[in-house]
Amino acid sequence: MKNLWAPWRMDYILGDKPSHCIFCEMPKEDRDRDNLILHRRENTYVIMNRFPYNNGHLMVLPFVHTSTLEGLSPELMQEMMELTRFSVDCLKKEFSPEGFNIGINLGKVAGAGIEEHLHIHIVPRWVGDVSFMAVLDDVRVIPEHVLDSYDRLYPVFNGDA
Repeated sequence: MKNLWAPWRMDYILGDKPSHCIFCEMPKEDRDRDNLILHRRENTYVIMNRFPYNNGHLMVLPFVHTSTLEGLSPELMQEMMELTRFSVDCLKKEFSPEGFNIGINLGKVAGAGIEEHLHIHIVPRWVGDVSFMAVLDDVRVIPEHVLDSYDRLYPVFNGDA
């Protein structure tokens, strides 16, 4: 039997879970690269998923703490969708994906890993990115380190490219 190691997933699975909302706290810190925050708008921001399903897996979040769509004003919902569209454009420019999965998991039973703070997932997709390994062994191969992806995307998101 062959093994493929993906040790970064264990940090999330076995790690201590914070008592506070990380999506509220991280934007307050002056550590955007460490926290993988790519871009900020007035009421929203884009962060890379530290435990991605694919390279370039992003999340769009409101600064306001809410777990429901009802907790978003129409203006905030519009800003989130505009930032989602901008994120897709940036990913197309830098990574040239062939498609995207975009969605919101509302509640733990719907798959929300952090259910207390609503966020939109943006997962770039390529033909063949779900290989036999995912089908047979429930394993994904992420070919680029998340900080390398961050360093490629940051200038695209912030007009430095």
